[in-house]
Amino acid sequence: MSPLRLLPLFLLAGASALAHAEVYKCVDTDGRVTYTNDRSLARNCVRLQADQAVSSVPAPAPRPAAGAAPAAAFPRVNPADQRARDDTRRQVLENELSTEESALAAAEKALAEQEAVRFGDERNYQKVLDRLQPFKDKVELHKRNIEALRREISGLR
Repeated sequence: MSPLRLLPLFLLAGASALAHAEVYKCVDTDGRVTYTNDRSLARNCVRLQADQAVSSVPAPAPRPAAGAAPAAAFPRVNPADQRARDDTRRQVLENELSTEESALAAAEKALAEQEAVRFGDERNYQKVLDRLQPFKDKVELHKRNIEALRREISGLR
């Protein structure tokens, strides 16, 4: 039985000692073991004794993902090609940055225009705030995008 499947038992057993909860061990027709403290789910299950000792089992070592190749199997890129890729990436990021800066300026202009307008049905100031919130959200979104792009550009070689 896998140690990971036993982990809920250990957690529940430890909690049951403190909380005096009833814990049930259930085995389905395929032999899979589950544990529960819900009586409605514990049909055909065995109630565990509250005075059982709890032990810990170390987690298994992580296995490499299926299809993952070792580092030596990855193709090497010559430095000139890598430099060209990095330059292209920097250029794309800088283009995105200038586009975001333009969008930020447009969003700030739209917000300023909306702040200057006051409709007759907005006697309650909360209505003004509610109307302006989407414009403020758009400005904040562009500011966060610009910040993320600048961080990305500064991390390039």
